[in-house]
Amino acid sequence: MTTTATSIIVGDARRPAGPHWPVPEERRTVTVLFADIVGSTALVNQLDPEDVRALQRVYFDTVAGVLHRWQGVVEKYIGDAVMALFGARHSDGFDAYRAVRAGLEIQAALDCRPMVGNIRPRVRVGVATGEVIVDLRGAVSGGHGVASGAVITAAARLQEYAPPGAVALCAATAEATAGLITKRRLAVASRVSPAPVWHAVGPVRPGIDRHDVPLIGRRRELATIRDQLSLAVREQTPCWVSLVGPTGSGRSRLLHELTRGLTTVDGRPVQWSATACQPYPEHVLEPVAELLRGVVGVGRGDGPAAVHDRLVAALSALFPPARVASAVPLLQRLLTDPDGSAAAMAGAAICRDVLLSLAAQVPLIVAVDDVDRAAPAVSAFLRALFGAATARGLPLAVVTLHQPQWADTPPGVARPVPIRPLAAVQAGRLLRHLLTRSGQPPTLVDRLLPLVGGRPGHATAYVASIVAGADPAALPLPEAVRRAVGAEVDQLDGEQRAVLMAAGVLGGVISGAALDRALGWVPGRSAPALHRLVAAGLLLPHHADGYAFASPALRQVATERLPRALRAIFTRRSADTPRQDTARPDLRRPSRAVVNSAGAARVGGGAATHGAAVVRLESVRSRVGLDTALAPPAPAPPRLPTPTMATPPAAPPRSTNRAPDVHRLRAVAPAGGVPPTAPRTNPGGHWSADVDQTPVAIRAVPAGPESAGPGVRTGDGVPPDGSRAVPGPPPVRRAAGLAATA
Repeated sequence: MTTTATSIIVGDARRPAGPHWPVPEERRTVTVLFADIVGSTALVNQLDPEDVRALQRVYFDTVAGVLHRWQGVVEKYIGDAVMALFGARHSDGFDAYRAVRAGLEIQAALDCRPMVGNIRPRVRVGVATGEVIVDLRGAVSGGHGVASGAVITAAARLQEYAPPGAVALCAATAEATAGLITKRRLAVASRVSPAPVWHAVGPVRPGIDRHDVPLIGRRRELATIRDQLSLAVREQTPCWVSLVGPTGSGRSRLLHELTRGLTTVDGRPVQWSATACQPYPEHVLEPVAELLRGVVGVGRGDGPAAVHDRLVAALSALFPPARVASAVPLLQRLLTDPDGSAAAMAGAAICRDVLLSLAAQVPLIVAVDDVDRAAPAVSAFLRALFGAATARGLPLAVVTLHQPQWADTPPGVARPVPIRPLAAVQAGRLLRHLLTRSGQPPTLVDRLLPLVGGRPGHATAYVASIVAGADPAALPLPEAVRRAVGAEVDQLDGEQRAVLMAAGVLGGVISGAALDRALGWVPGRSAPALHRLVAAGLLLPHHADGYAFASPALRQVATERLPRALRAIFTRRSADTPRQDTARPDLRRPSRAVVNSAGAARVGGGAATHGAAVVRLESVRSRVGLDTALAPPAPAPPRLPTPTMATPPAAPPRSTNRAPDVHRLRAVAPAGGVPPTAPRTNPGGHWSADVDQTPVAIRAVPAGPESAGPGVRTGDGVPPDGSRAVPGPPPVRRAAGLAATA
């Protein structure tokens, strides 16, 4: 019986489970896989129709099963060809890698699976990466028209350049899988290729990253981790330390510095056992096998005899002879094939005992980088190791490195150490070092510093793009940065993504009120999402009610996701927003949102209030539809203001030199003092530079002279107490020498 080559794919548990982003379409960078049978026409002509049907079923079932395991969405079947999308709805930053791995596994699975009779169909696979417009609802289950863009045609043409049984890659896919997929340049003999074509060979074996850049900053984080690890060794109380930070924050560089610097505690030597996890590992227990290789000194190129001898030598100092004889075969099986089988799991249990026995002799620190990429079996291994060390009181520490969204550590046990962005001075030093080492002028620091957002990985990517020939005057966003930031955006739930994308269009310092108006939401709906975005480190609070992006790359990625029509709608809504007064928000009367049957929202508080049209974006699929839905209503006949708690009943019409719907407002100080002086800030972007922004209390004064009080006149002059009649919008400008008015 022939077995099919498959891989166990770890599901992305970090995907948001909340409401989806309400815009039905989104611009995204995706990877397209196109697979086609070689010589299918001649093959069909040779077979009976029933045999053709049986062959197609086996072929399509095999291909669809592989694509599903690698989280690809089948977009369409074209004859005997299959087209699939990776990253169409959610991206983890490794969409191209998953597509290439799926293409390689499709070839292996078709080679192993028996077909009709003795027929062994050969398949060509093309993989291309580029921008498309995606129907997000159709991207769940697939279907025709899910995505549109030139990259789809490119993938179909690319497979023509692949030899039978091979996987051809475009240049963008080859770049996105650098360091993850072994590839070679294809030589196209029969025709001229329009662009470079690469041939995927297989996944790269995990290795050790180079860290030849000096560690800049991070002294506080480094001291915190060293203190915790040293305390665990000194007091023989196991500890679990988690280095938490987004991609490009410098987690791996910090771990490298720890392994070099923390070698002794109080003169007592410390042993490290460290490994890194590849994305979507080919074998689920590969990180555990790497920990064992580091402890016993086994290399990847060692033969079976050398592996046996090193295992016996290492275990003889830890186990009795009988235990050594039974443990060596299982450990050899783990090193040879660290899959999820029962034999491999038994080897992992013995590996745990090896680490515990070693910690009883010498303090041991077990470090796993990018643990959020590993299979759940690795997390279970670490938890069992830590629990056993705690029960025995061994000087053992566990160090894990992962992104903020990952939460598979023991609750209440792991001590998180957040890796925050570098300060501007530190980021400038890093950029100057990278530029000088690459032969670039250090004066580019001023150009790059606002772009990197304090992330060392972003600084490295921008300098590399300049070395590759990018114009420093108009630097494009490096693709590595785009993939990492796009994956962060896709971890958000629907409303957070909506707020982030709308904020990117508005730009500058954004207020919650401006976002609500841009999105057509009732006032205050964006506040919870804004608070969560601040907690996640994606937005930064700015003054009282304003927010700014934590990095320019995040704003660019969020903005580019929106279709052009929606960008224009958000921009127009923001530009048409009336200016606000500067009254203190805590002294304003709370307003009520009243929604009529037509779907228009009106804030209670008088006829002078402005309505906000509520349009569900998912129901509008074109610019014409949006313009129709957002068209202003026909002008209504004038009417008297509605009396409220803040507005007295209107007086009968009189002859006056004031415009209609004008109330007399008096600016008074809060009880017990004079109006405090507020800084001239503009968090919401609602006032011009010469508008007075001193917070004052607003009191309505009746329009008639009989109730205006002493010293109040109804003419155009300014009374002695500084009050005057003004309309609501536009804002009133302060005249020299007069009291503050609203």
